[in-house]
Amino acid sequence: MRTRHRICWRAALRRAAAALLLAPSFAAAQELPVLDRTEALRASQAALGRTVADFDLLDREGRPVRLAAFHGRPLLVSFVYTGCFQACPAATRALDESVRALEARFGERQFQVLSIGFNQPADSPQALKAFAAQHRIVRANWDFLSAPAAVVERLTREFGFLYAATPAGFDHVLQVTLVDAQGRIVRQVYGDQPAVDTLGEALKDLIARQPLPPQGAITELVDRIRILCTVYDPKTGTYRVDYSLALEIAGGLTFILSVALYMLNEWRVRRRERRRASLPARA
Repeated sequence: MRTRHRICWRAALRRAAAALLLAPSFAAAQELPVLDRTEALRASQAALGRTVADFDLLDREGRPVRLAAFHGRPLLVSFVYTGCFQACPAATRALDESVRALEARFGERQFQVLSIGFNQPADSPQALKAFAAQHRIVRANWDFLSAPAAVVERLTREFGFLYAATPAGFDHVLQVTLVDAQGRIVRQVYGDQPAVDTLGEALKDLIARQPLPPQGAITELVDRIRILCTVYDPKTGTYRVDYSLALEIAGGLTFILSVALYMLNEWRVRRRERRRASLPARA
């Protein structure tokens, strides 16, 4: 009977291992992600510490403005495309709420916000002006800029912002990039609702011209999970957080651990039985 149980458990272990290996492939086949989120996260984090090159951009009135003109104050930079009907508008409105809270804490003259349109030729100065008006963003410290087609690729890569075209628009990571007064990228904040406390703590140090402390391991892990578990639907252009793959893997690992513990217990039982069998029989 014990031998039969061991065979059954070994078969179950093989099936669990196979399911664990196939789970990512099955999920990928279901979701067919457009953007490699692991690569997007790597590129975003690689931008930390980089001093952004100067670029010629256009404001909402079509007037030329240089990116270096914003040096001297901390910057919050987000990339948007005006044709987006869900993710970019929602993220911009959430950022607006955060900026309102940050202005109450620091004052509007202490930092600058830039939203840069990257979809050319659609993201013209007029389109950015309409986008700002549509979402009722009228702030002296918030500019909406159009990036000419010739510089879009270099500009977005400077900020560690990757994107991929889809039938419904673009798949991209939702991030706000914090730049210090000297034009150096110091922090990436992810998600469609950038946390006020995260932005506030970073701005506090930047305004005081103090170096930012490194992010903790927990914060980095949460950021990684948030990005890797954000699923994009290229047909509708919408995002949603899907932890099913992570739960499947966790469940598979838990099952394998349970089987391993069972096998360890079986080994200990057999070891005790062999020891007892090797003892001389008592008279």
